[in-house]
Amino acid sequence: MALNATIYKATLSVANIDQGHYADHNLTLAMHPSESASRLMARVVAYALNAHEPQAICNGDGTFEFGRGLSEPGTPDLALIDYTQAVRLWIDVGQGDDKALAKACSKAERVRLYAYMDTAHVWWKGLATKVNRLDKLGVWYLGDEFASQAETMLSRTMALQATIQDGSLSLSSDMGMLEVEPICWKPALK
Repeated sequence: MALNATIYKATLSVANIDQGHYADHNLTLAMHPSESASRLMARVVAYALNAHEPQAICNGDGTFEFGRGLSEPGTPDLALIDYTQAVRLWIDVGQGDDKALAKACSKAERVRLYAYMDTAHVWWKGLATKVNRLDKLGVWYLGDEFASQAETMLSRTMALQATIQDGSLSLSSDMGMLEVEPICWKPALK
């Protein structure tokens, strides 16, 4: 018998001072049985860092939602889809391979990847030259301490406050606080 996903609910209050975005977002996240707590929190952080994009990219005429992730390989962890059903922004977390990232770039206007595990440095060293030609791809690293610290923030129902200023994110809840300074390993050229 297959294991079911575990559902998490989060109220995410985003104050993105850099982008002038201030809003509350009600999130429902399905955690795949093989997904780690740090990966789920990386998806939340990616959402917070990009919550301003529906307005910036689609003038508010788009939906920004979680994808099927690990349940359906080849689909984004987060996607911004406009009213014509075009994928304007494809976001993944983890350590993707060059073929999957190239395929994402062929399906979306922009692709962002957020690496979060402590093994990401080794992964990136082997991947960087393979994805250098992907102009639509931006790669970010969430930091060496992210995975261990993020796990302490997770609960089935979360009230999270995200403040983004000068490119850094501060995520807090009654479970603690997480500071994230994303490092750009590869900027998107388009």
